[in-house]
Amino acid sequence: MAEEQLVAVHRNHQGEIISFQTSAGRIISYRKALLEAEEGSITGVMIEDGQDGTAFLTPALSSFDEFPNVY
Repeated sequence: MAEEQLVAVHRNHQGEIISFQTSAGRIISYRKALLEAEEGSITGVMIEDGQDGTAFLTPALSSFDEFPNVY
């Protein structure tokens, strides 16, 4: 699979990101995006560890707040 980037976000009613759109047009869950970033097939993001020990994604150059909404 070719490398993709995250280009848009979908948030729930609480403002939490629940899914992403990739540069290939796929809609994937946050968890799937995290797994693909760990595998190296999603680029342009960093994986960080939260205070509670869970991993989370951050964009390499900006903030997910700057990403357009999927819908």
